[in-house]
Amino acid sequence: MTNDEMLSQPVALPDGIDYDDYIIGTYIVTYPAMFPMPKLAPMLAIEQSTGTWVPVPGETPEVRRRHVAKVIGCYEMPDYEYSIPADVKDRNWFVQIAFPVVNVGSQIPMMLTTVVGNISMAGPIKLVDIRFPKKYVAGFQGPKFGIDGIRKLLGVKKRPLLNNMVKPCTGYPLEVGAELFKLAALGGCDIVKDDELIADASFNSIKGRVKRYMEIEKQVFEETGERTLYTVNVTDSVPKIFENARRAVELGANAIMVNYIAVGIPVLQALAEDPKIGVPILGHMDVAGALYMSPQHGMSSHLVLGKLARLAGADIVVIPAPYGKASVIVEKFDSMARNLTYPLYQLKPTWPMASGGITPTHVPKVMQELGNDIVIGSGGGIHAHPLGPVAGGKAFRQAIDATLKGISLEEYSKTHKELAASVKQWADPFKAFKKEA
Repeated sequence: MTNDEMLSQPVALPDGIDYDDYIIGTYIVTYPAMFPMPKLAPMLAIEQSTGTWVPVPGETPEVRRRHVAKVIGCYEMPDYEYSIPADVKDRNWFVQIAFPVVNVGSQIPMMLTTVVGNISMAGPIKLVDIRFPKKYVAGFQGPKFGIDGIRKLLGVKKRPLLNNMVKPCTGYPLEVGAELFKLAALGGCDIVKDDELIADASFNSIKGRVKRYMEIEKQVFEETGERTLYTVNVTDSVPKIFENARRAVELGANAIMVNYIAVGIPVLQALAEDPKIGVPILGHMDVAGALYMSPQHGMSSHLVLGKLARLAGADIVVIPAPYGKASVIVEKFDSMARNLTYPLYQLKPTWPMASGGITPTHVPKVMQELGNDIVIGSGGGIHAHPLGPVAGGKAFRQAIDATLKGISLEEYSKTHKELAASVKQWADPFKAFKKEA
C-alpha cells in the first residue's frame, strides 16, 4: 500500500496525524463478544465523515485523503492477548476517532453532528471526551466575563460566591418574588436567579421582574454596600429568546440566565456573542441528565455541563453537587468543574455553581472539593431557614467565612445564631424525606 493509499484509509496511528487539524472524539463502547470492534470502528469513522454503509462513486481517494475520519485508537478493556474467556458475553472498548476540522469549521452544530451524531444510535457507545485543536477553539469568544470579570463586577476578591434561587419555582406574582429577592439580597447573596421553571410567564413577566428587582438591587446596595446580580431567565423559543435578553438588558438587567440545553447550545453561543447583551450569562443544567445519565449512551457530564457550555460562552454553569438532591458521584463533580475552570486555550474560566439541595452544612465539603472559585447555589436552604431568608443567606455567608478561617461550623455557630439554626435544622438535610418514606 502506498503512502497516499494509507492516507486515504479510515485508520491511522495516533502519531501519524497532525493534531492541529483534527477534533478527537473518545468513546467507551460495549458490544457483544462476537462483534469485531477493530473492524467496526473504521466503519463508524467513514459513516461520520465521507461515506455511508456501502461504497459510493463520489467517495474518491482524493476526498478521503482530505476528509475521512480516522480511528487512531481501539483498545479493549481488559486487554486480552492470547484468548478471550468463553464466559465473556460483552467486550468493552476504548475508541478514539479523529475528525478533520475542515469538515466542521468553528461551530457547534456540525461538530456535534459529526462527533456524536449517528454514532449515538449505534448501540452502547458513550462519548466521554472531545479534544479540540487550537484553530477550532480560536473561532469562539467563550465567556465574556468568566471568574475574574464577575469578581470585578461584584467587588468580591477571594471568597466563593453565594447564589439563591427564588422559591417557589413558579406560580407566584411579581411582588412575592420581589420580596423574596430583597430578603435574599439582604442576607448576602451575591447572585439571585430565577428558577429554571419561570421565564416570561403570563402571571409574572420578565419586564416586570427586571424593573422591580433592579430597583430593589439598588436599594440593597445603598444599605449594605454589596452588589447583587439578578440572572433573569430569558429562555424562550427562537427568536423571542433574543428579544427577551435584549429587552432585559435595556431595562437594566445586570445578568441573564438561559436553560441552554433546552434551547440548544448554539443559542447560548449566540447570546454570549451578541454585542447588545453585555452582561454575564448563567447556564442552567436542566435536561442535561437526558444526555449524560446513561453509563453506556450519550455524552459525559463534563462535556454537557462543562467544556461545551464554556466553549459557547456561559459565565456561570449550574452543576449537580454530590451532596444534595441532584446527586452525582464526586469524581464527575470534580471533572465538570475542571472542564469549566482549567486552562483551555484563550477561553476564560467559567464559574461552576454547585447546586441541588445545598445547605450551609455542605459548604466545607464543597469548598474542600473545588476551592474558592465556585458559586454555592441554594434555594430551600435559604428560603426555608428557621429564622427566615435573610438569616438563611447570612448562615451561608457565615459558613463560607468559617471555612475560609479554618474554623468548624459547630465552633463558629456558637457565636453566629443564623449558622447555629442551620446546623441544627440540617444536620441531616433529608430527615423529613426519610420520615415520610
